[in-house]
Amino acid sequence: MNCLNFSGGPGILPEAVLAETQRAISMVPEAGLSILGISHRSDWFAAVVAEAEQNIRALLKLPESHAVLFLQGGASLQFSMIPMLLLRGSGKTAEYLRTGYWSAKAIPEAALEGKVRVVWDGEAGGFRRLPEPGELSCSADAAYLHYVSNETVEGTQFHAIPGIDGVPRVCDMSSDFLSRPFDPDRFDLIYAHAQKNLGPAGVTVVVVRRDLLDRAPAELPALLDYRRHVEAHSVYNTPPVFAIYVTMLVTRWLLNEIGGLENMASINRQKAENLYQAIDASDGFYQGWAAPGNRSLMNVVFRLKSAEQEAAFLQRATAAGFSGLAGHRSLGGIRASIYNAMTPQAVTLLCSFMEDFARSGRGV
Repeated sequence: MNCLNFSGGPGILPEAVLAETQRAISMVPEAGLSILGISHRSDWFAAVVAEAEQNIRALLKLPESHAVLFLQGGASLQFSMIPMLLLRGSGKTAEYLRTGYWSAKAIPEAALEGKVRVVWDGEAGGFRRLPEPGELSCSADAAYLHYVSNETVEGTQFHAIPGIDGVPRVCDMSSDFLSRPFDPDRFDLIYAHAQKNLGPAGVTVVVVRRDLLDRAPAELPALLDYRRHVEAHSVYNTPPVFAIYVTMLVTRWLLNEIGGLENMASINRQKAENLYQAIDASDGFYQGWAAPGNRSLMNVVFRLKSAEQEAAFLQRATAAGFSGLAGHRSLGGIRASIYNAMTPQAVTLLCSFMEDFARSGRGV
């Protein structure tokens, strides 16, 4: 039985991408070799990197003022590389929004490089909501503002861009990058590890404003210096060839089969609306975690009235072919991740299952 993958990560990949990847594992026709054995110094792989970058540029309408990099180390390494670039030796304070599990993990790493101020902290409210614009007192002379656009654990997502234009804006878009259009010119550095909407684990996409690199400290280790990676076209050291190749296929799918980010966003909104409707129409049997105005289009998090009901839900869901619905270990509950490749038909099946389980749970 092929299970439907609602996991928070690694997430589902498009069927067309999986099919092409399977063929490439056996042999890439242009190279006569398996993708797992092709040299990262080959002309073939240089063309893969170039297409992946050009596809991202086309999808985002990204200007040449920004470089696109394919790095390793996940989002967790970016927690350190960013303050090394923008905070170390600056004499300024970095500002962070603490909106959930992942944004909280970035803050201690930044504090190793300089002063950090948490502009807003949602922990007291269980990270159920995001700040309103009037609640933020951002500084015009901050080293940068850092936030996470979509918190996968709690299921909250920014639907407007916080911060002050003119202050370097840094965003962790790991779980919603390329799921919807946005204005890239309002961001100075974006990073997104690939195991949600982009591809398999192993590669992290970084979009960085080129002139931001002019202020980089001189004595950074080469592997932690964005400038070295720009100069080497993301092949400073041995890159994750397989993960970059699959990411290229996903961006090609977004362009050619989906038709761009506006269409992708429309599909994602409809999937999320259907799933939240199943929660809201359950007369309290399912209880959404995030505040309605901050609900994520990527990660739908909800609870049932007891741990026993949640365990029964997960057991029956697994038996019915739904995989990965357990909430994050830090929060528990249920989490349905509906990334780009999750089909509307699969979401409809989950909604039907939820309705049936709710009826049986009430003894109907």
